[in-house]
Amino acid sequence: MSEIAEAVAGGRLPGRLWMYANYHCNLACTYCLTESAPQVPRRELGPTRMVEIAREASELGFTDLGVTGGEPFLLMWLPQTLAEMATHLPVLVLTNGTLFSPKRLARLEPIRGSSVAMQISLDRPDPDANDEMRGAENFAKVVDAIPRLVDLGIRVRIATTVESIEDAELDRLCALHRQLGVPDEDHVIRPIVRRGRAVDYRLGVDAQRDDLPAELTITTDGAYWSPFGPTVHSGVVGTDLLITRTTSPLSVPANALLRLVEARPPGDDMTLNIR
Repeated sequence: MSEIAEAVAGGRLPGRLWMYANYHCNLACTYCLTESAPQVPRRELGPTRMVEIAREASELGFTDLGVTGGEPFLLMWLPQTLAEMATHLPVLVLTNGTLFSPKRLARLEPIRGSSVAMQISLDRPDPDANDEMRGAENFAKVVDAIPRLVDLGIRVRIATTVESIEDAELDRLCALHRQLGVPDEDHVIRPIVRRGRAVDYRLGVDAQRDDLPAELTITTDGAYWSPFGPTVHSGVVGTDLLITRTTSPLSVPANALLRLVEARPPGDDMTLNIR
């Protein structure tokens, strides 16, 4: 058993490894960590590299994979790549859920029956409040897409990212996601982290390294402490949570992260409820 596998099995290192598939997006959300938008540089990992990372992660002893962006489903090759990755480890892919037209739904055939789940952003139970942060018609597209994905047999999680939410509003949001076919255990509520575009809007909470789970994250720029690490502000990629520029072989950043984790003093290593 590798050192990484032992650390994951012993709970000293999170088992999920993240990849930034791309940075461009069809939306420009006010709290986006990476200033993603339609015209930003794509900076894609590419299908071959993503499958290679999945294989290496499995061999090292990681337990599952996360894929984020940008909007990953702008990449037409993504469904087949996710299916190939899932032959190595289960995959959770984050998406804004707005691109699933009938034609694009048909392209999801490779992941039907595979260990691929989707996490879709839905922040409020009302269209106006939700779309204020995320863009026009976001709410309508998401609530249309979710039951269609569920009907395809794809597990869907809902991520609600907010500064705060009243109990009554949360109750209505939970009633909505249940109606759409998403159970309570697949609904996560996360704080806005003041990184990326959220800095300009003065949104969210400040988060230091030890506030964030040490989930190895691979991008075109290098390996980071957390998927909240490779942020972009004013067009500049952040490096405060960069571990190493070297990402291949995967054992290099994985062992570098493990050394950083084990060098911390004893105590609670995560103060924000971020999942």
